Formats: sequence, C-alpha cells, structure tokens
Amino acid sequence: MLPTPRTARSAPARFRGLTCGLSCSLLLGLGATAALAQPNFPITPGQRATAQQVAQAGVALADLAPNAPDSHTVQRGDTLWGISGLFLKQPWRWPELWGMNLEQIRNPHLIFPGQVLVLDKSDGRARLRVAQPGDGQPGGTVKLSPRVRSELLENGAIASIPLNLIGPFLTEAVVFDSNELATAPRIVATQEGRVMVSRGETAYVRGDLGGARDFRLFRELKPLLDPVTREVLGYEGRYVGTAEYTRAGVEGSGEKAAVVPATFNVTSTRLEAVVGDRLSPVPQQELAAYVPRPPAKPVDGRIIAIYGDGLRAGQNQVVSINRGQRDGIERGHVMALWRAGKPAVDTTQGAVRTPMQLPDERHGLLFVFRVFDRVSYALILNVADPVVPGDRFTQP
Repeated sequence: MLPTPRTARSAPARFRGLTCGLSCSLLLGLGATAALAQPNFPITPGQRATAQQVAQAGVALADLAPNAPDSHTVQRGDTLWGISGLFLKQPWRWPELWGMNLEQIRNPHLIFPGQVLVLDKSDGRARLRVAQPGDGQPGGTVKLSPRVRSELLENGAIASIPLNLIGPFLTEAVVFDSNELATAPRIVATQEGRVMVSRGETAYVRGDLGGARDFRLFRELKPLLDPVTREVLGYEGRYVGTAEYTRAGVEGSGEKAAVVPATFNVTSTRLEAVVGDRLSPVPQQELAAYVPRPPAKPVDGRIIAIYGDGLRAGQNQVVSINRGQRDGIERGHVMALWRAGKPAVDTTQGAVRTPMQLPDERHGLLFVFRVFDRVSYALILNVADPVVPGDRFTQP
C-alpha cells in the first residue's frame, strides 16, 4: 500500500459534468496526441465480469479501507493507485471500484480532476457514485493521496501511477533477445580525438545504418540470467544516450580507397559516449495503456537484477524479473514481493535442537510496466526491506 495520506480538506460541492470512470490508463508515447483525443481502450472479459458481479450487490464494508472517506474530489496529481487505495484495502482492485457504479461509469479508463466521488453505504454494502450537479456533499474530512509532481495527459485524465517514475525507462530499459549489438553500427572516433563525447558534440560511426536517422547509444550488453536455472533470458543494454545522423560516410572499394565514417551529433546523454559504443535505431513510440490489476493466473518468479547495476533496491526503483510475455505477464500487472524465510533452531526442547526454516513473508508490491518475451521490468511500489536479486514474487 502507498503511505497513508496526510492531507485533509473539506470536499467542495462541485462537478464539471465530465463522463468518466473510476479507472484510468497511463498513456505514454510521443506523437500520440491525436490518439488521446478519443481513447477506446479494451476491457478484458475478466475485468468486466468482476465489475458486473460487484455492481449487483456493491462491495462489503469489510473490504473498504479503514479510513475510507465519504467523498473525495479528484485533484491534479492524484493517481488511480492512490484513489483506489483511498477507498479499498488493495489498490489493484480497480474493477471493483468500477463495479460499485457500473451503470453510471461507462468507461472505466478515464477519471478527471474536479469530479466528486461519493461513497454510499447501506445494508452492509458500499457503492461509489459520481456526484451530479446540485448534489449536497458530505461535510466531513476528506483524505487525499500524497501529492506528486506530475502532468495531466493530453485528454485531461490522471495517470495510473506517477509518470515521472517510469517515463525514462520506456526507452532506456531494453532487453535484446540475442547479442545483436555485436554487429550493430559503432562509434569509431570522436570529435578532436576526445576520450568521451557529451551532448552536442560529434561522433563518427561505421556500420550499416539501415536508413535510420535517430539512434540510441548502448554500452556493452549484459546477459540476464535466470536466478534459478542460470539460463540466459536476454541481454540488457547499458543505455548511454541518443545520436542523430548528420552526414553520410564512404566505405571505399579499393585497397587505397579511404574509409570515411558517417558523422553523428550526440543529442542526449545519460553517460558520456566513448569509442566502441553501439547504435540501435530509436523504435517507434507506442501508445501504452496501463491498468493496475493482478495476473489472471498464478505466477511465481524471481528478481533477476536491479536496473543500473545496483546491489539492492527500495521503493520507486526498477528491477528486471524472470517472467515475460510467454509466461502471460502483461503491462499493469501487480505482483507481491516476498522476503525469504531465514533458518532457525527450535530451542524449546531442552537439549534437543531442531533446525527449522521460517516461512517467507510478504513485504511489498511490484508494478510491471514493460514486457519482453522472457523478461519484464517492474517498478517497486512499496517495500519493507531492501530487494535483492533472487527475491521471489507472486500474484498479490
């Protein structure tokens, strides 16, 4: 769960007349403005079935968060995760929020600032509705989720989780199926013979560019090994930056023909570029829909590595996991993190010492945001103890 909200305000009696749902999609991708104008994201049969089931009777009061407010006004900076956790004990149970008001909420992927969400409790059940113009609002205190520096999407909807936490990793965190960068174009020289090249400086490149103009720069590829089987699941490239093609080169055809490398301008850097760094074309940006939800079937996997060569990770850091598309993992899946039980000894039997293995303890949550064939990247939403490679995760 996210930290307990601390800010309290009186719920204003206002409503902007926007039709929306109590769920949203995290929309990322440059050049996607046109697509954002009229979003039409699919609802899985399982999500719809859950919502329909809940819509018939509402949600049991026991499933509400201990301090669920009577109403909440959606604010700039709110996220689906925060709002779900405000009303329910488990934030990923968004279909039940949708189902609490299925007739009124036709599109569960959109929620907008200014809407007033009212919690109705009767006959031991709870239902959520969107306040209509003229409704009287409860006068109690409303708890808001922690404020996060973020921007609204082009269509005004709030995000599933804070965009700033995963935005850079959508292009920087890349897993290749094979060591394909070994034959990719490479930097062979730098401007004025410099050891390192920074943003705005020139690098010279040899290799087949394939007609592309914009490239990502990577250092050496690191094999990602399954913590259990030690099988290579993919190769992770260490992201360096981006470069833009500016002038063609000449490879030459005769023994005396000079080789002239292509000229590139380094447009951005995470690390300073050096001779030997490899180039990979910038992929077309995709419009990615993220809806927090548990996997449809049981999952049991392990953390492969901490992104960025870290030895351990905490909240809001990124890890790679040994499950991907072939294992049924999808963007938006929420996973439970488990702390391995430690060996212990039963000393209550006098001279007899019985060795024991304490059970694993659940201590955090992961949010999957990028999926490859056999590997995925996930954000640590919250965790009690540091996460290390080899730690286990399951469905929540």
